[in-house]
Amino acid sequence: MLEPRNGHRLPLGDGTWHQLSRNYVWVRLISLGIIIVVVTVAFIVGTLLLATSWPWIAGGILLTGYVWAAAITPRQARAYAYQLRTDDLVFRRGILWQRQVAVPYGRMQLVDITHGPLDRAFGIAQLKLVTAAASTGVMIPGLTQGAAEQLRDTLVEVAEARRTGL
Repeated sequence: MLEPRNGHRLPLGDGTWHQLSRNYVWVRLISLGIIIVVVTVAFIVGTLLLATSWPWIAGGILLTGYVWAAAITPRQARAYAYQLRTDDLVFRRGILWQRQVAVPYGRMQLVDITHGPLDRAFGIAQLKLVTAAASTGVMIPGLTQGAAEQLRDTLVEVAEARRTGL
C-alpha cells in the first residue's frame, strides 16, 4: 500500500480517536448565550408592546430548549471524534442519536476548511469532507487550526498517493 512520505502527516490505521478542541465548547456556549440574550430581549419587547404576557409561554419553551442545549454542549463535544484508518476516515458523533460514518479515501472529492469570526478568535476551524453521495459528507467542527490543516494535508496526500479521489 502506498502512503505519503511527508513527516507532518497523521499516522494511518493506528486506532487513535482524535477529539475536538476544548475551545469548541466555549464557542458553542458563547453562541448559545448570544441567542438566549436575543430571544429574551425579543420576548421582553413583545410583552411590553403587546401589553400581555402570552409571549412568555413561547419564549419560555424556546429558552428552555436553548438552556438545555447549553447544558449538554460539553457532553456533545466529547461525543465527536474521528479516526484515520488504512482505507477510510471514520467520524462519530451523537449522544442519544449516534452516527458513525466511514468515508473511503477514494470517495473524497473536496476537503474544505472554514471558520467564522468566533472560531478565529478561539483558534478553531471546521473541516468538511465532500463526497459524491450527499448523505456521507462529513463536517468535523472544533478542530484547532493546525489540526484542521494537518488533517486536510494528510487526506489530500493519501488520496494522491493512491491516485484515488481528490
